Amino acid sequence: MKQPVGISRSAVRASDYMDHAIQLLQKRSLQEHSIHKRSINATDLIDEDDLKTIADLTGCTARLRSPSCKITPNLERFRTITGECNNRKNPRLGASNTPFTRWLPPNYQDGFSLPIGFDPQKTINNFLLPFVREVSNRILNTSNEDVESDPLFTHLVTIFGQWTDHDLTFTPHVPVIRSFNDGIDCTETCNMTEPCFPILFPNDDPRLLINPESQCIPFFRSAAVCGSGNTGFLFGGRAVRQQINTLTAFIDSSQVYGSDVSLAKNLRDLTTDEGLLRVNSMFNDNGRELLPFTTMISQECTNRARITQIEDAQEVPCFLAGDARANENIALSSLHTLLLREHNRLARALAKLNPLWSGERLYQETRKIIGGYFQVITFRDYLRHIIGPNGIAQRLSNYPGYNEHVDPSISNVFATAAFRFAHLTVQPFIFRLDENFKEDPEFGNVDLFTAFFTPWRIVFEGGLDPIIRGLVGQQAKLNTQDHMMNNDLRDRLFEFVDMALDLASLNLQRGRDHGLPGYNDWRMFCNLTQPKNLDELAEVLNNRNLAKDLLHLYGTPDNIDVFLGGVAEPFVQGGRVGELLACIIGVQFQRIRQGDR
Repeated sequence: MKQPVGISRSAVRASDYMDHAIQLLQKRSLQEHSIHKRSINATDLIDEDDLKTIADLTGCTARLRSPSCKITPNLERFRTITGECNNRKNPRLGASNTPFTRWLPPNYQDGFSLPIGFDPQKTINNFLLPFVREVSNRILNTSNEDVESDPLFTHLVTIFGQWTDHDLTFTPHVPVIRSFNDGIDCTETCNMTEPCFPILFPNDDPRLLINPESQCIPFFRSAAVCGSGNTGFLFGGRAVRQQINTLTAFIDSSQVYGSDVSLAKNLRDLTTDEGLLRVNSMFNDNGRELLPFTTMISQECTNRARITQIEDAQEVPCFLAGDARANENIALSSLHTLLLREHNRLARALAKLNPLWSGERLYQETRKIIGGYFQVITFRDYLRHIIGPNGIAQRLSNYPGYNEHVDPSISNVFATAAFRFAHLTVQPFIFRLDENFKEDPEFGNVDLFTAFFTPWRIVFEGGLDPIIRGLVGQQAKLNTQDHMMNNDLRDRLFEFVDMALDLASLNLQRGRDHGLPGYNDWRMFCNLTQPKNLDELAEVLNNRNLAKDLLHLYGTPDNIDVFLGGVAEPFVQGGRVGELLACIIGVQFQRIRQGDR
């Protein structure tokens, strides 16, 4: 699921080739230095023309070249699939397969590439960082019995957050699965060796009681873009590692249509000239359309026999949609299916009103309307309940209009930390309700950990209606400081697909992988106070016990991972995040809106 595909794969592999080539040159330079007793830079070994040739051969040069944006009627009227040419003066701003932007300089262990914590014995601000798994166990741990439901908002608010995130951000893993240096498979090692950054278990981890042989959860580093990290040698000196966003930064419903031309074409029904999206040719939902199946050979969705323990249970492939994560859970799959149906409904209605329109015009006009739906819902309805009315008034009240000088690109801190707040609002069940909004008597509620990558539940277990009723008829989980993330996400994530993962640990480790600065750096960015001791942190959190626990783990508020610090804060008035995340989320959506022509 996290592997890059298509154009995105070409982009990150180019960076991988270039990065590894530079590492080999660095190794050679060290050998030269030991022989000749003199200092030598990696790029001194070959001249500038040869370096440019290597960049051309690996594909890095092409990744940094701006596209041509010849103005045509279509380019004026409709978005490109890739988001290119939205900004005419800087055509790659907000486009897919470009770097996340940085609002603060990154904090890498070696200053430019290695994650904080890659050497667990290296101190930060005179303190050792805690293992992310220890933080997860001690701070975010929530049993299903302790889950408190939100008194105001339904579970659809939670899934809509995931839906919106999948319109804006996708950070692929490095495309290799083995260490560059020794060929070790990252799924089979607990050693810190590029690109492996495993999540180590503390000595008292409950998982060690179950399986003493397992010492970690595998973790792959995020893919980098050309011209960052080691490849920065080629483009103006050593540059810091930057991660790639394979999606467009715009609210354009790219999770419906895709963010690269090849996928977008594959999703369309080109057997007619009606502007429709492809639908499933094998199954339907009481006469209604379902998403088509992917033709890729993959095992993650063929888990029906394992979950139901029915040996001859019919399996189905994963659904195909504009985003690779459409099968992540059946609630998300249901939203993808709804929007497939809505696209085709609109396209057919537009065809009746405009019989002379071509299939291409019908497709583009419908796509434009679907994108408009979610701009309205996001800015008018959703964000008000997340960052609160004060956050809206401060940054997202009256729309000032398009500004070509505003960079709409998604920030690294938004994608990697701030917008993951909704992980703490996920219920441990996917609810399925009947027409009376009671638990469906035939296909009841589903434990969350058995709803990951299970498109067969939609095909064979009652279709969309019970799931959609569950989203609008049941409450979201309430994030509280005592009960943050439900344990189906913390200990059973994707259990029936592969090894059970821990979403809390993944979030924290990803922030360190990306070199995100600490909690107080981001509070300074937002012009908020920066707590320096127990009393000040307790005041910010309005919770002395939680402040004590955090300082016991981190030593200083400066070292607290920004994801954890953000979700630990009490809510702003009328919102569902604290003042730090309200700031980061508000700034990001302000820039998305103003930087979108």
